[in-house]
Amino acid sequence: MKLSIIITALLITVFSFSSNAQSTPTPLSQVLSQYYDLKNALVGSDAATASKKAGEMLKTLNGIDAKSLSADDSKAFTAVQNKLSYDTRHISEVQDIAHQREHFAALSLNMYALAKAAKLSSQPVYEQYCPMKKSYWLSKDAAIQNPYFGSQMPDCGSVTDTIK
Repeated sequence: MKLSIIITALLITVFSFSSNAQSTPTPLSQVLSQYYDLKNALVGSDAATASKKAGEMLKTLNGIDAKSLSADDSKAFTAVQNKLSYDTRHISEVQDIAHQREHFAALSLNMYALAKAAKLSSQPVYEQYCPMKKSYWLSKDAAIQNPYFGSQMPDCGSVTDTIK
């Protein structure tokens, strides 16, 4: 009886430590989360929110010290950092949803390269494709929510890759 109580307490402690360790976001997981927020603003055709979310993402990107990342993550991040910053800066500076979506397409290609090479999430990352726009984006859900056409064609697209 005492042994089972001790084992139960030990398991609770281990699982509690494990879940707390995963709840601290890394700089790169924060970038992915902000990318998802930006994508969702474009899904809603909300240029003002897209601009704001891109500004937040740009601030995070510019604040990442690549030396603080693992060697592999640092190499992957530095390879696309300037491109990510360029597109998020452009999205943040304009209120024209069509222009934001153009830069989002380029941003998504570089986010995909980063997601393939670095550990951004413990959850799957879905690469999705819009055949009408001939462009990709990333999503945390397999369900399609098209950021290129918003409410005009919200479910146009398909999952082309799953990064685990």
